[in-house]
Amino acid sequence: MSLSTLFLENLTLGYERHPAVHHLDLRIEPASLVAIIGPNGAGKSTLLKGMAGLLRPLQGRIRGLDGQRVAYLPQLSEVDRSFPINVVDMVALGLWREVGALGAFNSAHRERCRVALAAVGLTGFDHRPLDTLSGGQFQRALFARLILQDASVLLLDEPFAAVDERTTGELMSMLRTWQREGRTVIAVLHDLDLARRNFDHALLLAREAIAWGPPNQVLMPAQLARARGLHEAFDDDAATCETPRPAVLVMDGVLPS
Repeated sequence: MSLSTLFLENLTLGYERHPAVHHLDLRIEPASLVAIIGPNGAGKSTLLKGMAGLLRPLQGRIRGLDGQRVAYLPQLSEVDRSFPINVVDMVALGLWREVGALGAFNSAHRERCRVALAAVGLTGFDHRPLDTLSGGQFQRALFARLILQDASVLLLDEPFAAVDERTTGELMSMLRTWQREGRTVIAVLHDLDLARRNFDHALLLAREAIAWGPPNQVLMPAQLARARGLHEAFDDDAATCETPRPAVLVMDGVLPS
């Protein structure tokens, strides 16, 4: 597995030239477990899409992903569960790098899918249609697909949304296992206590970086209030910044205002 440090350098991301994430400078070491926290609309999902290669930067760049397998888990609301496919076929999509778009799945592939489903507690769900699953069951199936993708960098957008406490605990255990295996896990979260208890680093984001470092230091009341204030003051119709600021390596702790 290829492991590299990730660098976000003066990164600005947005839509139709309107920035959603401003001039972000960040260094993420291999095997990090990172929580991205911020108000609704703060650019968290946009940042993950940029790192997943789904959104081209308006400015700056992302370094360190070349040669690495990257897996992206979107929000549940972005996944069409009405598509006529069963659980095992959806999970099997995690093998597309091996099989290819026109390849056929053999018995060995099917067995690997069943093993992945067993790992997330979905033994016997192989032939269930997706639209019959609960939110928690569907999220477990998506985690089974992640297992088969065998990625070194995992980008997870609200991976614990619509799941109960037990499922959250089991999926969180899987994230820690991936970290011990040397994988980098970056997850958008809304649960501050979950971030404080389980993650090594937190990025507090409000269109721009507010703080980066250990969650207990980053997720302080004053910094959370600053994030809310900056987000509320942001102009969604503002033009993109044309002049990049000098790149600054973000260190642990509070970023300068």
